Amino acid sequence: MTQRTIRFTKMQGAGNDYIYVNTLIYNMSDPNAAAVAWSDRHKGIGSDGLVLIGAPEDTGNDFSMRIFNADGSEAMMCGNASRCVGKYVYERGLTRKTAIRLETRSGVKVLKLQVEGGKVAGVTVDMLEPRTEVPTQYVPERCDTPDGRLLAEGRMFAGRFVSMGNPHFVTFVNDVESIDVARYGRVLECHKAFPERCNIEFAQVTGDGRIRARVWERGSGITQACGTGACATAVAAALTDRAGRTGSIVMDGGTLGVEWRDADGHVYLSGPAEFVFDGEIEETRH
Repeated sequence: MTQRTIRFTKMQGAGNDYIYVNTLIYNMSDPNAAAVAWSDRHKGIGSDGLVLIGAPEDTGNDFSMRIFNADGSEAMMCGNASRCVGKYVYERGLTRKTAIRLETRSGVKVLKLQVEGGKVAGVTVDMLEPRTEVPTQYVPERCDTPDGRLLAEGRMFAGRFVSMGNPHFVTFVNDVESIDVARYGRVLECHKAFPERCNIEFAQVTGDGRIRARVWERGSGITQACGTGACATAVAAALTDRAGRTGSIVMDGGTLGVEWRDADGHVYLSGPAEFVFDGEIEETRH
């Protein structure tokens, strides 16, 4: 068993914070274990997970991204992390492109960078088309009622299932601020209807094109924001005639812009990406 020093960067998008490692320099031997240890907010760096920035498999793309949740499980996609990757590769001099093709486990996402004075002021991600039919990760026969409601801690939740490359259950409530996200989110994530577990969004339409949403993220628990969750919430609101196809999703850590375009059916996610700090940490290699 040996140890080596790895340089990392902590970044956040609307409060959704991850640890970023450039695997063009550092080859991570056990990213699952590192995600668990480093994400610990008391004994580690503290984050919602670990993001690896690497070379693409297809030379027609620019970079790849792998995401590991705080529990060590590998995620399919994260909109907030994608925006941070765009800022990282541009401001750290890995590319001068302002349109970046990023490989993820849920397909290639195109990042459009808004550059001002040599700095990335914002990033818009083409999240591709949502899947609004019943996703494969969901077993409707295992719902608690014939109309698809789910039972959690004695309370029934009606919701809409949307896949943004990863599964989401979006439930609209009358008062989202009063919802005990930890209590209900933990149960709904692991409901028998979701053999692969699920991301949970509790949402409330507040008017003026704004939706307030709070997140229980699969594998990470409560997070300040979730990019795919913001997209899923906007899509679910449009499908149920609660809102239009363009709006702002207000999450605990900030506001994200979402547009579900008629022209191509794609969902576009816009929002901030910020550096928090750089550091070094020891990785144990077995």
